[in-house]
Amino acid sequence: MTTAAINREAIAAQGHSSSSEVLPPLETTAAGGVSLLEVVVESLDSLLANKGRALLTMLGVIIGVASVVSLLALGNGASASITAQVQSVGTNLVFVLPSSPRNHGPSDFRQPQSLTLDDARAIAALNLPVNGIAPQYSSSVQFVAAAADEYGTLVGTSSDYFGVQELSVTTGSLFDDAQTRAAEPVVVLGPTLAKKLFGSGRAVGQTVRVRDQTLRVIGVLASKGGGAFGSTDDQAFAPITFVLQRLFGARTPDGNSYQVANVLMSARKASDISAVQDRVALLLRERHNLKADGSEDDFRIFNQASFLSVLNNITNLLTAFLAAIASISLVVGGIGIMNIMLVSVTERTREIGLRKAVGARAQDILKQFIIEALVISLLGGIFGLALGVLVSTLVTLSGIMTAQVSLGSVLLAIGFSMAVGLFFGIYPARRAARLNPIDALRYE
Repeated sequence: MTTAAINREAIAAQGHSSSSEVLPPLETTAAGGVSLLEVVVESLDSLLANKGRALLTMLGVIIGVASVVSLLALGNGASASITAQVQSVGTNLVFVLPSSPRNHGPSDFRQPQSLTLDDARAIAALNLPVNGIAPQYSSSVQFVAAAADEYGTLVGTSSDYFGVQELSVTTGSLFDDAQTRAAEPVVVLGPTLAKKLFGSGRAVGQTVRVRDQTLRVIGVLASKGGGAFGSTDDQAFAPITFVLQRLFGARTPDGNSYQVANVLMSARKASDISAVQDRVALLLRERHNLKADGSEDDFRIFNQASFLSVLNNITNLLTAFLAAIASISLVVGGIGIMNIMLVSVTERTREIGLRKAVGARAQDILKQFIIEALVISLLGGIFGLALGVLVSTLVTLSGIMTAQVSLGSVLLAIGFSMAVGLFFGIYPARRAARLNPIDALRYE
């Protein structure tokens, strides 16, 4: 009895000791898990283990970002070039052009001819706060010199035109008001046209023939380059009275005056532009017997700022359209990221199961795959940005145009590439996070 009792006490004591040494169950609901830094390191290790695949996955993003950056740079450069060209023709410009008061439909190609030389003279008589008033009539003609002939544009205008357009001569002189009133057969040549007609010889004092009329060259302009309305370097300028009366005979239908293509003027101050436009509009409505509300206007008046705004709007729309097309390649790159990530999930199924079996949570797996997708898109965006800047630089160095890479376009391209990587990386990451650890460990 005594021995049995002792044995029972020993067994009881041993059982009590064993129960006190058993570890408590794991707390699966407690906060914790793998740190974000660890997840990033594991993601980079996984990508470095498959460098070729990661690089090919980035390729779509690289091409997309490079396309967006370079096209936006070209658009910015084109907009800046247009602005410089429009401003180079003068400042505070106001344009008056003929316009049809009625819509004749798309089949009516008749050019409205509602402005006359008398209208320009009436505008000049208003004594507006402008630096000059220059009516214009131009046409493409053949210039015949002693040793060469060349096609170019002959512009008939007044002497104010040179001041409004800020033109000067390198040799000779410009024609003046007296020569314009007398309709003298004189001409001022652009430098390019002068070189084509007379080579390296002296042009001033020579003569050219236009439509059987002989004009004496009195000056050669300084080079100004191309502008929004063509290059003055390729043009010739003669008194508008001579051009209308002796060359083209552009009389109005009633025969009482001559037609002009437009009237150009330059306001002395930017604050005067609105008043000048209103006063000219009122005068032309009175002269043409039109309604005061402007509903029957047979002319259009706009200023340099509005013209520049229209051109920039067109350029911005075209740039946005091209950038939108280029961004399609970013979407294609995102689809490539999703495809490769799905393949990676399949290949690493056992690894995912093992990590879950040893305590990794679903959100740890989710973070790892999302970070892998973001790293691919970020690196692709950086390489694409470098490629886009390189393309823009090469275009600028080629002299075709000046491409301008802006901070906004860089942020837009990188941000969009990251968004694409995140969007297309979520589905593979969720799929990996939802894997059952037992099924994953059994996967072959």
